[in-house]
Amino acid sequence: MKHWLHASPSGAPRLFAVLMIVSIAPAILLAQYPTPQQRDFVIKNFRFTSGEVLPELRIHYRTLGKPERDSQGVVRNAVLIMHGTGGSGSSLINPIFAGELFRPGGVLDAEKYFLILPDGIGHGGSSKPSDGLRARFPHYGYLDMVEAQYQLVTQGLGLNHLRLVMGTSMGAMQTWLWGERHPDFMDALMPLASLPAQISGRNRVWRRAAMDAIRLDPAWKGGHYDTQPPGLRTAEQMLYLVGSNPMLRQREMPTLAASDVVFDAAIVTAMKTADANDLLYQLDASRDYDPGPDLEHIRAPLLAVNSADDFINPPELKILEREIQRVPHGRAVVLPAGPETRGHGTHTVAAVWKNFLQELLSATSR
Repeated sequence: MKHWLHASPSGAPRLFAVLMIVSIAPAILLAQYPTPQQRDFVIKNFRFTSGEVLPELRIHYRTLGKPERDSQGVVRNAVLIMHGTGGSGSSLINPIFAGELFRPGGVLDAEKYFLILPDGIGHGGSSKPSDGLRARFPHYGYLDMVEAQYQLVTQGLGLNHLRLVMGTSMGAMQTWLWGERHPDFMDALMPLASLPAQISGRNRVWRRAAMDAIRLDPAWKGGHYDTQPPGLRTAEQMLYLVGSNPMLRQREMPTLAASDVVFDAAIVTAMKTADANDLLYQLDASRDYDPGPDLEHIRAPLLAVNSADDFINPPELKILEREIQRVPHGRAVVLPAGPETRGHGTHTVAAVWKNFLQELLSATSR
């Protein structure tokens, strides 16, 4: 394996905090990759960390490409890609992510890689409260989500190795956990828009505000509502607030009237498919995220990418720069805010950071 980090004289890994201007090619407007294949994997009697058991946990997933094994039977081209809070695998099948990465000649060309995009527990086509259990649905956390993904990969797909584990936002946080809980299962890790530390400070505040808007609404009825409670709208407004950056929002909403029109339209769209219990569970799932104590257990080379205009993961805290030094083969990149960054949403704009992904794959090739 090629060297991923230069060593300091003491042999300790060094931190690379890269601040650079990134040029971006135009987005691919037409899909040039295979149509994803969609299936369900059902786990019988899945036991959550809370002790609750679901007789059948359904994990919906998408795949592109085919797995390839070496002479020893080890799968060498499988890539697990995990989505953010409230999203699904389908939210990454778009021109600015899949169109950049999965196309012929792309960094994750679907003709070369076996790409796996699961819907996390409580999201998309996977089992979730709105399927019928409502507030009786098991209270899952990120550790449960990672365990279900591991069972999908190993038992559902029969894989014994991953070339790369990567994710955006919530999926990025789960990428850190994958590296800690299954340290020899992958060649490389790439979390996009995350911090390797417990949810706290402003990040906890906006989540609590959104959850409280639902929980404290009498119309929520303890999760047994007949129509969506008004508090769901406030929660969706909080998600809209934290997902972009001030420069982009100002360009989109240059006047008071324009701001109201754009904001109202965004929330109307979100409310068409939103469910209060689903969103409450999705936000609450981050309560058990705490990779800090086990960062030294990550053995695979890891490249974390954040952007300087991320409201959720503010660079001023220097948490990423501090904690990455504890990862044996860790590297951190903080992209400067610029015309092509999208605040927290930069994680899906692959043109901004795909060169770093290519570098990671090249550095970990066999």
